[in-house]
Amino acid sequence: MAARALSSERSDHTLQPTALIHEVYLRLQGAGQLDWNGRTHFFAVAAKTMRQILIDHARAHRAERRGGDRVRVPLEAAEGSLRCSCDDLLAIDEALAQLERADPRAARVAELWFFAGLEQKEIAEELGISVITVKRDWKFARALLACYFKSTHG
Repeated sequence: MAARALSSERSDHTLQPTALIHEVYLRLQGAGQLDWNGRTHFFAVAAKTMRQILIDHARAHRAERRGGDRVRVPLEAAEGSLRCSCDDLLAIDEALAQLERADPRAARVAELWFFAGLEQKEIAEELGISVITVKRDWKFARALLACYFKSTHG
């Protein structure tokens, strides 16, 4: 999961999969006793934690550079097929936050898809919904994210 999350990052990223896993572990350990409701629940929580670590790292890296113009981010970059810069990752996080305000469940589906790499069946299990609902939420999420990128970066 960490290798997958980092595979879409910029090539000069300073975090390695092992370091990312260690950071996730430390944050989960620091959160106190969590009751895991199975494998997918663990991966869902780990994905959310991993997303936050990557966002924090991107913000710190961006702060070091002191700004810069925003970059256009195609939705395909968010799906991990391309390498993402810090600006791309921050734009994806901002888009997911917008989606969460519009439809929290669709945002959760997108987060589990992007950051955890869960399959639709696993997402459905984690969220307690049907696979058909996951597909519908994913379709909505893609459309809203595409509109967001088009309006803010197009």
